[in-house]
Amino acid sequence: MTTPSPLHIHLIAICGTGMGALAVMLKAQGHHVTGSDKDVYPPMSTVLSEQNIPVYKGFSVAHLAPQPDLVVIGNAVSRGNPEAEAVLSRKIRYASMPETLKTFFLWNKTSIVVTGTHGKTTTTSMLAWVMEQAGFDPSYIIGGIPIGWATGAKLGAGDVFILEGDEYDSAFFDKRAKFLHYLPDIVIINNIEFDHADIYNNLDEIILAFRRLVNIIPGNGLLIGAADDEHIQALMQGAPCTNQTFGEGINARWAARQVNITPEGTTFNLYEEGSYRDQLTIPMYGAHNVQNALAVVAAAEQVGVPWEKTVTGLGSFPGVKRRLELRGVINGIHVYDDFAHHPTAVEATLCGLRSAYPDKRIWAIFEPRTATTIRRIFQAGYSTAFDAADYILFAPIYLPHKAPEGNRFSLEELIDGLHTRGLHALALPDVDRIVNHLISHVQPGDHLVFMSNGGFDSIHEKMLKKLEAL
Repeated sequence: MTTPSPLHIHLIAICGTGMGALAVMLKAQGHHVTGSDKDVYPPMSTVLSEQNIPVYKGFSVAHLAPQPDLVVIGNAVSRGNPEAEAVLSRKIRYASMPETLKTFFLWNKTSIVVTGTHGKTTTTSMLAWVMEQAGFDPSYIIGGIPIGWATGAKLGAGDVFILEGDEYDSAFFDKRAKFLHYLPDIVIINNIEFDHADIYNNLDEIILAFRRLVNIIPGNGLLIGAADDEHIQALMQGAPCTNQTFGEGINARWAARQVNITPEGTTFNLYEEGSYRDQLTIPMYGAHNVQNALAVVAAAEQVGVPWEKTVTGLGSFPGVKRRLELRGVINGIHVYDDFAHHPTAVEATLCGLRSAYPDKRIWAIFEPRTATTIRRIFQAGYSTAFDAADYILFAPIYLPHKAPEGNRFSLEELIDGLHTRGLHALALPDVDRIVNHLISHVQPGDHLVFMSNGGFDSIHEKMLKKLEAL
């Protein structure tokens, strides 16, 4: 499918990670791109400015003059937005972000869609890095930014397009999961758990979204999934394509054994169908990142990446911003930024760090922020998610009124439970109090992990500045 070029394409809510990445790729394809958003701030504002993409702060019908050929409406936009209302009333051509990706970029590419409740961003980044280093010049769109890269999106000249596939809905006018638009040839499913309580009522609804994705993989395609996830295995049984599994179990097609985690990273022996293949090293911590690497190995093999390029690519992967990203080391105190918010992700992050530093003190500083986190659905899950930390600090719940009062997450209940189990946990009223508490108690050799899916009021920078001033 081809589209006329150049078009004037306007993006409403352009500063979201996916929308900003789409804007960059549309610009690279030769289109005149504009956008608007409620708030315009770095890093996305910087990325868009460097691409000479005009961005309007706030929403106004004036931003639609002259009238665009196409308006892309982000899934953060709801009815009542003045630009969206004007688009509907004037019958201006419009589409969601994933539909636009499909129309403009995916019809003539081999589409690799990386999905799952956890690990999508890291796995997508790792695969893009391996293929980039191998000279494949892939296209990619990632929900985060690999360390050392300016953006999480690129329009490459190669035949492969790698996409982070989200099960979240596409737009207010299209409630299908985003990944159903992505014309998948290869699908990776890392894991399936309940999430997105604001749009899914239960786990069965999430599994249905993944089943619909599997059902559109072509017969000559490939489904790559975790061997130890019962939901993925059930999907594989009815898949219309070839399946490959990965994991630590003996039944996995791609298996990791003899896993060794040190401060330098993680080393493991790779087995293919029960036979030793090679020893791999990734400069990351944790069993969850070993799983991510196994999925990358399977996908890279499928598209013909030379084996030695896969090995060296994995070994040189720099990581992803906000995924246990080391922001600084001052006076022997390590400060990390991490995106974890689901209990499973919190536990995996802290356990990975504990494996690398078994004798060091670990502080977990957590902001309950997502639409799911602020609900009771994860109340029990959080009760053990922080066990690998020595000390746990909680910021106030972000916008708690967005959760129904009878279904609201209770920080007090969680802390009482942690105290009952002998853990050191404390809630503090704001970021400044958290930083001051840490300054009064941290010691050289401590590791501080700040966890939030938002900006956390720049707590990392505030902490580093305070440490520098000591």
